[in-house]
Amino acid sequence: MGKNTIAYVGSYTYIGESRGITIFDVDEEKGTFTRRKEVPVNNSSYLVISHSKQYLYSLADEGIVSYRILPDGDLAYLNTANIRGMRGRFIEISRDDRFLFVAGYHDGKLTIVRVGEDGSAGEICDSFYDKGTGSIAERSFQAHLSCVHLTPDNKFLCVANLGTDQIKIFRFDHETGQIKLTDILRCELDSGPRYFLFSKDGRFMYVTAELKNTITVYSYSVSNGHAEFERVQTVSTLGKKGSNVNSAAALRLSADDRYLFCSNAGDNSVAMFARDAGTGELTQCFVLPISGGYPKDIGLFDGDRRLYSVNFEESTLTFFHIQYEKNYITMYAAPLKVDQPNCCVLLKP
Repeated sequence: MGKNTIAYVGSYTYIGESRGITIFDVDEEKGTFTRRKEVPVNNSSYLVISHSKQYLYSLADEGIVSYRILPDGDLAYLNTANIRGMRGRFIEISRDDRFLFVAGYHDGKLTIVRVGEDGSAGEICDSFYDKGTGSIAERSFQAHLSCVHLTPDNKFLCVANLGTDQIKIFRFDHETGQIKLTDILRCELDSGPRYFLFSKDGRFMYVTAELKNTITVYSYSVSNGHAEFERVQTVSTLGKKGSNVNSAAALRLSADDRYLFCSNAGDNSVAMFARDAGTGELTQCFVLPISGGYPKDIGLFDGDRRLYSVNFEESTLTFFHIQYEKNYITMYAAPLKVDQPNCCVLLKP
């Protein structure tokens, strides 16, 4: 691959001028994103890059669209794989790059797809339709899968169901790609677990609740072959004057695991938390505006000194310096226009 960082932004295409995936050249030292080209994809709702940095996968109306990443960061189309369901919301790849996991928001379906030797998305190995109902009309009245990750030890596949306030835990067979339900982590009623991630040491899981506007910290361990999650702490993602119409959204950990960031859609802000490595607990440092509407995604770059926000409703990316010692962020560039952006992933040298 090239010597420079590349950004790929996935966007909806039914309104506006976006064609699906916008490629940017990133100057991390200057903090600039320079638009290079667009790659046609129908409603690119989420992106993931393989750990080998050789392939990129996009969710689309047709299923999973696979690309080879060329040496200069451009994309060469490989194939489109049907997931036999509605367009997915979230896609993840196993650490050995052999399997793709798709969480379906609209149909409540989890789909596991094998990756071919050439990097293309292949056949479906297994699937699971979640069921159940919540109590909030149009938000949690049915199964809505919103996020999927393997545990850091690769033993279990965890799937968040925003609609039923649960995280289902499956045992994952790394040879067959098949799953077996082993447990259910029941989150707070009407909380709407949207996104989660694990600390790099594998000891803690952090879960955003879209409807309660909180992050819940769980300890993670394995006992007698079973996954064990224990609630450690729940903190608000909002400041003292937070909006009443809000949805806690994306999560990002700094590379050193010392800080956790969360975007707040509706409140249109980003929160930073200091993280205790021993206990996993969080302390809120600030909640500040991101100068954009509905920040669906956020990310860190330039050695975690800068933050970008992907603002869906205002069709912009906004950029900030992070002042860790002083607990604030400062906007340093004009908003960058991208129609209906959903997510951004970075390919670093």
